Amino acid sequence: MTFPTIKLPARPLALKRGVISTPLAYYFSTPILLAIAVFMMVTEAPGILRDYTISQNPLILENGDIKGSCTTRKAIFTSCEVDLSYEHDGQRYNKDVEVMFVDMHSGDYETGLVISADRPDLATITLGLDMLWNRIITLSVFALLLGGGALAMIYLLFRILRVRGQLQHPAPLTPIPVEITGMDKKNNRLAITYADKVSERKTKRVAYTRFEAGQEPIIIGDAGSNAVALAVWHGDTFLPVLLDDKLERIEMTQQERAEALAPLYAAATQAGRQAAPSLAPAKTGPSLLRRLGLFLLVILLIIVSIFGYWLWYVTSAPSQFNSPG
Repeated sequence: MTFPTIKLPARPLALKRGVISTPLAYYFSTPILLAIAVFMMVTEAPGILRDYTISQNPLILENGDIKGSCTTRKAIFTSCEVDLSYEHDGQRYNKDVEVMFVDMHSGDYETGLVISADRPDLATITLGLDMLWNRIITLSVFALLLGGGALAMIYLLFRILRVRGQLQHPAPLTPIPVEITGMDKKNNRLAITYADKVSERKTKRVAYTRFEAGQEPIIIGDAGSNAVALAVWHGDTFLPVLLDDKLERIEMTQQERAEALAPLYAAATQAGRQAAPSLAPAKTGPSLLRRLGLFLLVILLIIVSIFGYWLWYVTSAPSQFNSPG
């Protein structure tokens, strides 16, 4: 599909500061995701390492005392909290053990007490050893999702900061059409999320920008339910920059701006319009800020579903496990 465009001066041009914005969600969601990932590693990894050590040379004790219960949340997330009391080689041990895993089991669990034959001070329940790989995979998946998501956001943040620095230096500008995927208006300022989906390159890179009061993008068509606006590539930067309807984001003279916009005014006149291309009504999706907020909300809901039973354990109906014999 062909869209109207503009012809800019051939010389290298710089762009004004702040034409690429960073959503606030990047700053507060990243540490939250990292904190949750670290919390999961700190609370679950030691127990997994303990049980892995025990699994290398396990010794089941028939006379040990097991007191505790298992609780299942969201149908698949199970946690067991037990107090273990046992004697070995004339020495008495008391241990608190917590085990978390994913399982579709219904009903009671049956388990026993097992220690490390090499280190009798390490003790767990046989159920923990049976679910050892389940626990390793569960922790790894959540750590990768949370930690990987946080690292990806940090990477994108540094990319944005690098682009913002590059835009201050003059470089050739190449006009391209971009698809507007989200739009908000607050304090008379438009906040727009757009993506490189309809240009020849189709990099699908997404950027976020906030216009100054009274500024609007240059709408040059539509792509399905979303409007298409005019942007530029600045040299070989990572993200395109959305242009305003008066080209004030580009460092050039008023005469050069008028000459660049003239073809669009002419096209608008031929189409029977009364003004230059501007922000036209179009169905747009949620802004990048809202999408990040929704992503963070989903992550928090997942975490609540995993750890909620720790908070509601006393008031919930537990699924008890029985010691054999």
